[in-house]
Amino acid sequence: MKLPHRRLLYLAAGALAAWLGVSPPADAKTITAVMHSDLRIIDPGFTTAYITRDHGYMVYDTLLAMDANFKIQPQMADWKVSDDKLTYTFTLRDGLKWHDGTPVTAEDCVASLKRWGKNDGMGQKLMDFTASLEATDARTIALKLKEPYGLVLESIGKPSSYAPFMMPKRLAETPAGQQIKEQIGSGPFKFVQAEFQPGVKAVYEKNTDYVPRKEPPSWTAGAKVVKVDRVEWITMADAQTAANALQSGDIDFMEVPAFDILPMLAANNDIKVDTLSKFGFQTGGRMNFLYPPFDNVKVRRAAFIALNQKDVLDALVGNPEYYRICGAVFICDTPFATDVGSETLVKGDGMAEAKKLLAESGYDGTPVVILAPGDVVSLKAQPVVAAQLLREAGFKVDLQATDWQTVVSRRASQKPPKEGGWNMFFTNFTSADAANPIASVSIGGRGRNGGWFGWAEDARIEQLKDAFARSLSPEEQKKIAADIQKEVYDQAILVPLGQFLQPSAWRKSLTGVLGGPATPVFWNIEKTE
Repeated sequence: MKLPHRRLLYLAAGALAAWLGVSPPADAKTITAVMHSDLRIIDPGFTTAYITRDHGYMVYDTLLAMDANFKIQPQMADWKVSDDKLTYTFTLRDGLKWHDGTPVTAEDCVASLKRWGKNDGMGQKLMDFTASLEATDARTIALKLKEPYGLVLESIGKPSSYAPFMMPKRLAETPAGQQIKEQIGSGPFKFVQAEFQPGVKAVYEKNTDYVPRKEPPSWTAGAKVVKVDRVEWITMADAQTAANALQSGDIDFMEVPAFDILPMLAANNDIKVDTLSKFGFQTGGRMNFLYPPFDNVKVRRAAFIALNQKDVLDALVGNPEYYRICGAVFICDTPFATDVGSETLVKGDGMAEAKKLLAESGYDGTPVVILAPGDVVSLKAQPVVAAQLLREAGFKVDLQATDWQTVVSRRASQKPPKEGGWNMFFTNFTSADAANPIASVSIGGRGRNGGWFGWAEDARIEQLKDAFARSLSPEEQKKIAADIQKEVYDQAILVPLGQFLQPSAWRKSLTGVLGGPATPVFWNIEKTE
């Protein structure tokens, strides 16, 4: 049998690992998975990239977690709330140890929360309302608020990027803008640094010291019981090669099969195809506010109006069974869904207006540098379609082919496009990450001071988010969310390009695969040979 090139590369990497003396025991039970992306950035507090978040859930744990009923549950800690709603006291449970054998302390967790609170949108807003955050003893964390704030538990228990992962104090105190130097968590797996080969594979071993909770697993909450010895993430950028490997049994799990491959996989009696995140994803575009041409709101609006959801979704997904045109920034069928300002996105009739607005904007032909990753099935189509539509509107476009991990690194750069920066990139958000104005990391106006990539500066957005956070009325929150959406679209802070479901596929020798908004996770999975 002739093996695909990627499979040969994988086998060669395995042979090299064995030669280096880091091969697994012969009887080790191993899950081999092809994830949606190569893993290169391994600091889950440095990027919102979901592959890094997924890595985070292998190695780290969280104080609180969200279950399948959207309820926040204890994970590393229980909590109490004072009668005046101003003091939250968290108590660490017994048996928590870092992977280096040292005990988890409240000081570690305070430092971890503070690091998370500098980058994450919900974390930033929580810190705005926080008067003090300190360890009162080795197991107790006290968070005191300036005024009552209804999203304390939802913030600390949020399931996705940036997830508030706990790490030792010495790592959590890494200066802003730098990545942590070690992968020491308290989670259910240990990262095998000696076998990490970016672009080839990442390896995790069962943490035999991990003490799971007693509750049944539910999303990121409950018992994280590891039932295998190892998990290996293998890089196979070509979807057909990965699908062939899944069918032949060379791999066990494929996170993101191409949509046109799904019928073939579903017809295989040895393979299960299912959607782990039932709430799906929102895909969208982000412009860079710092440099021409998108430092000009009229130019941003022209680009916004030129884009439309159907063209993107047809190219990305193709099958309407798996996608939805949706004009809501905060996800359709949620309490904060509205179509305010979305007319051209959903109808696709804005090209004439876009051309007119671009002509009036003073646009001087500055090239729009669009980052175009070719190695992630769910991110390949968006930049290509956008480039075509922007050119039609009159933009000069420089579509730069790359891989997703290069995009993840490069989008963090605030350098001008001519010096390795960028003007536009596209990404996907789980619906849980975009369901309200506080959760959505892209909806903000902090600019260079803690803003998300693109660094939109918009005081009105921040004022509206404060009003949303303070409001206790669902009706008032809905109105504020609509006002925020209008501002988002008026300023082109985000260009939502529709929603879609993404099935995964795995061999039926795997059982216990869990669903949720931050999947896949690899605890609870059993493997039979």
